[in-house]
Amino acid sequence: MKASILFRPIKILMKLFIGFFIFLITSESSAQEDLSLEESWQEDLANFIRRDRNHASVILWSLGNETLEQLELVHSAAYIKMVLKTAEHPFTSLAPDTPASRKSYLAAWLAAGGCISGLNALMSGSCDVCLSLVRPPGHHALRDRAGGFCIFNNLAIAARHAVKQYGLNRILIIDWDIHHGNGLNDVFYHEKEVLYFSTHDQLLYPYTGDWEQTGEGKGKGYTLNIPIPRNLQEADLLFIYRAVLEPLISRYAPQLILVAAGFDAHHLDPIGRSNMSEKIFGQLTRLLIELRSNADHPPLFFALEGGYHPRALVLSLKQVMQGLLTEAPRERVAKTGSRQAEKLIQKARQIHAEYGLWVD
Repeated sequence: MKASILFRPIKILMKLFIGFFIFLITSESSAQEDLSLEESWQEDLANFIRRDRNHASVILWSLGNETLEQLELVHSAAYIKMVLKTAEHPFTSLAPDTPASRKSYLAAWLAAGGCISGLNALMSGSCDVCLSLVRPPGHHALRDRAGGFCIFNNLAIAARHAVKQYGLNRILIIDWDIHHGNGLNDVFYHEKEVLYFSTHDQLLYPYTGDWEQTGEGKGKGYTLNIPIPRNLQEADLLFIYRAVLEPLISRYAPQLILVAAGFDAHHLDPIGRSNMSEKIFGQLTRLLIELRSNADHPPLFFALEGGYHPRALVLSLKQVMQGLLTEAPRERVAKTGSRQAEKLIQKARQIHAEYGLWVD
């Protein structure tokens, strides 16, 4: 199959049998070579949805762009102008690792717009959960600089939109991409309206996300970074997420939960250098569905970030979708982790105890 339609956005609204809605936003992009049906994530995910029609009603419609004013909630006017001017050239290097074609600005604009549309659907009550399958990713993009394949910071724009448009002041961003989301970290580093939590391999790009990076000024304590070792096992990662998020969600009571859903921790990923399987992402999804009940079921939004092995990306996304589509029992998590995992949690608690947000 050749994905020959350039940046045609599609929305998929699914009514779930367990009584809430999931809102999926996808965007097809052009391909340089034919992909087999097995390796085409668009076809594979479409087949997955077709097989689950007994669980969901699917509606498709087109997606609109966001406004320049919404982009400027995060990015400088000069940087946005620079990105838009890439349309005048066949090739532009926005950063050493972030090239752009004539159409890259449009893909980035639609990706950010997809997150805005999904957020609006959540806040209107049209759905309870949103999964936005968009590229390019966004969590590395800074106010005035691209990086790490990211042009506009999709989730940061969505979060700022939620603050401005809906008056929210307790937004939780969970970033499980194996690379630290330095863009998300920096955008909200001095703010208390957004609490950013990330687990990541600090030996990978962008080599940021130290334990001691906890925020500054009014945002002191609202940044929670946990660098994880490459040999960390899935059970321990799940243990860490429950150990942090169970008290955090209960005490912080977020009005909105945003997930930077990167899948480059998969052992097949060419740049992730981790050892996780796709199953961990389904487990993390079910854990979030369970824990948000402790905070009066805030809207839950997933946006695609990293993940660069086509088949691994398919398998991981399907695990997330199954976690949302299936009424499952409480996710079983060991009460104690390995010695390695216990040390990580102990260190996080020691550093953050002074702020009193999730641990005393």
